[in-house]
Parts: sequence; structure tokens; C-alpha cells
Amino acid sequence: MELYDLLAQVVETFERLRIPYLVTGSVASMAYGEPRLTNDIDVVAGIREADIPGLLAAFPAHDFYLSEDAIREAIRKQRQFNIIHPGSGLKVDVIIRKETPFDRSRFARARVAHPAETYEAAFASPEDVIIKKMEYYREGRSEKHLRDIAGMLKVSGDELDEAYIVEWADRLDLRPIWDAIKRRLGEKT
Repeated sequence: MELYDLLAQVVETFERLRIPYLVTGSVASMAYGEPRLTNDIDVVAGIREADIPGLLAAFPAHDFYLSEDAIREAIRKQRQFNIIHPGSGLKVDVIIRKETPFDRSRFARARVAHPAETYEAAFASPEDVIIKKMEYYREGRSEKHLRDIAGMLKVSGDELDEAYIVEWADRLDLRPIWDAIKRRLGEKT
């Protein structure tokens, strides 16, 4: 199984079960920026307990690792769980949607993208991907998030709503990171 085949299965499942979702993370940053190697798919989803049987049926144990207990715990604690395809080593991080102003905003700003010719999917906007990548950078200081942001700014920079990014950077205490990214990019031009 290839990355975009797994994404197609996730998208088809979520749409069939009527689970609101957004593709985000590295897959989204590649859609708006520069390609890079990744073995995981990040999806934010509004999963409820009633969706669990459908998810387990869509990702059967003979092909996937998906823990019912992990799904229930993720819903209860508003965290994440994984869908793993051991045969390929691919993983889906399913992040439970929160009822926060930012999650409401990014779901309202979703965009339809075509990750492959055979299907379309709901993607987080590039601005929202940048904001989340700044949060992840703050949490773990992984340079890959800054590289992804730089790639998105390089490829999609003219189309970005920078005022929106600045507004949320201020609201989420990310402004020092945003300012450092802008300075770093300014030095390279």
C-alpha cells in the first residue's frame, strides 16, 4: 500500500461515515509547499463513539492495527489514536477535533484538494497548516516543521492570508516563532 492509497481509504471511510475531517500535517504542507518523504498522514476528525464500529470494520485487524480502546480513550481525552498498516509501515495519526475557536476556524476554512487523480479530500488551509506547524515546533523544536513552513511560504506565499496567520499567531502565543521565521526567510532572499 502506498501513502496516497491509505489516504484514499481514510477519506472514503470518513466521508461514508459522515465524519468531518481535515487532512493536515506533512501531507498538507506538501500539497501547498515542497515535497518531502513521510510515512504518516495527519487527519483531524470529529469522531464520536457511534463511529467506532464503522471505523473498526473499515480497517480490519488482518490488514491494520486499530485499537478500539485507543479510539475511546482519544475521544474521551480529546487526543489522538493511530491507524497503522503494518505491511507498508504507514501510519495515520487521527487527531480528535476539539471545540476550540481555532478548530472551528480551520474547519470553516477547509479546502478541497486532489491528493491523487482518483479522489478529492478536505484539507486544512495552508495558513492553518502553518499555524499548527508553529505549535508543533514550539512543543518539540523539530526543524522539519520550520522547513515545511518555509517550503509553503516559498511555493504558496503570494496566495497566503498573512493577516490571518498573524492574528492566530498572536492569539496562540506563536508570534515570536512567526517573526523568527519571517526574519530567517528575509535573510535568505
